[in-house]
Amino acid sequence: MRPFLLVLSSPSGGGKSTIARHLLEARDDLGYSVSATTRAPRAGEENGTHYHFLSSREFSRREAAGEFVETATYGGQRYGTLRAEVERVMAGGRHVILDIEVAGSRQVRECFPDSVHVFVLPPSGLALSERLRGRQTEATSELVRRLGIAAGELESVRDYDYLVVNDDLVTAVDQVAAILDAERGRVSRLVNLDVVVSKMRREVEAQQQKLNSKQPAG
Repeated sequence: MRPFLLVLSSPSGGGKSTIARHLLEARDDLGYSVSATTRAPRAGEENGTHYHFLSSREFSRREAAGEFVETATYGGQRYGTLRAEVERVMAGGRHVILDIEVAGSRQVRECFPDSVHVFVLPPSGLALSERLRGRQTEATSELVRRLGIAAGELESVRDYDYLVVNDDLVTAVDQVAAILDAERGRVSRLVNLDVVVSKMRREVEAQQQKLNSKQPAG
């Protein structure tokens, strides 16, 4: 089976990162592509684990060199997925999960047409607002800005393959896991399918001939 990209997108506060984290903890067929960013690390964040923290100059250099699958600007900072990170995970035979913004998701589909895109929807606009406020990491002006961005991102739902409403976290994680399992069985992703089917067909035909030979003549 060919590894593929699973993209989770949602407005900020929608829960895409939390869902991704739970899936990574529960499954060994899934790997995480650590994103790069120009923003400063927050308390407890480690370089290479939570993000690759790059200077603006280094980020631009890598972007010009074509090292990113997707890039986006959010809150005045640059974010991006390094192609080398994606290839590292896939080389190990694992699918890659990305939790990225809507703008980045469009770029990923251009680079990986067979990628799977899931939009994580909050149960309500009020719930989204309360989640953002609960972080207590941004000033009111920043919350206002984020909610404005979220309103625009909701218009992109129909660009995605699947929709999951993150009302109950356990249910949302289970739904994304079910999507992942279903996509693993997609015919176009199965390696050596023709060989397997041809072998099975020969076996069936052999049994058919064997049974036919036992039938009485006439």
